[in-house]
Amino acid sequence: MNGPEIHVEFAPELRLFVPRARPTGTARTATDGVSTLGHLVESLGVPLTEVGTLLVDGREVPPGHVPAGGESVRVRPVRHPQRVPGAPLRFLLDVHLGTLARRLRLLGVDTAYESTDLGDPALAALSAAEKRVLLSRDRGLLRRRELWAGAYVYSTRPDEQLQEVLDRFRPGLSPWTRCTACNGLLRAATKDEVAQQLKGGTQRSYDVFAQCAACGRAYWRGAHHEQLEAIVERAVSRSTQDG
Repeated sequence: MNGPEIHVEFAPELRLFVPRARPTGTARTATDGVSTLGHLVESLGVPLTEVGTLLVDGREVPPGHVPAGGESVRVRPVRHPQRVPGAPLRFLLDVHLGTLARRLRLLGVDTAYESTDLGDPALAALSAAEKRVLLSRDRGLLRRRELWAGAYVYSTRPDEQLQEVLDRFRPGLSPWTRCTACNGLLRAATKDEVAQQLKGGTQRSYDVFAQCAACGRAYWRGAHHEQLEAIVERAVSRSTQDG
């Protein structure tokens, strides 16, 4: 683009996407009289999934606004909690977020995840087909046009990633109701029903079991239960405080 320039100011939360805007948070980019503001913002590095309000010379405009030379743009982040109208709040995670997927399922949040890499086109199409919010650290994936809704995961640490998602979307929590392996719903099960999955020590030591209605996996309060309980307690406590 070699047309007149516009001045773009990014909110602090978005500056990590735009190295050329550091440290002031501002950048200048050329316009061509055809490209939309949404396209220009993404070309500078910010996925539109992370953009809340766009202000041009102080007035709010949609991403489809075609900027003219000399305009001053302010790009604000998505407000929290973010509402996603049009379908029940459900998530789809890319292949790199397996631990986050298991923790969301632990909290009873409907979370689709495949351990094999489906590829960007298939993930975006699945997001649209099932109306799921795609969570990813891949900016290119989040810029795909067929995507129904998406969100960038800023942290690389699972504890922080989980808190990000809970703070941003405030999903309803129903701990211990979903299979962490396949996302199916759990039901109470007798020891006899899950006996084939139990080793001798487990069969002697435990009497309360649950089983996934989808894949059949058995659950009980085993060696890692205290660690999982701590994750649940932190999430529920934070959710109650925010609510």
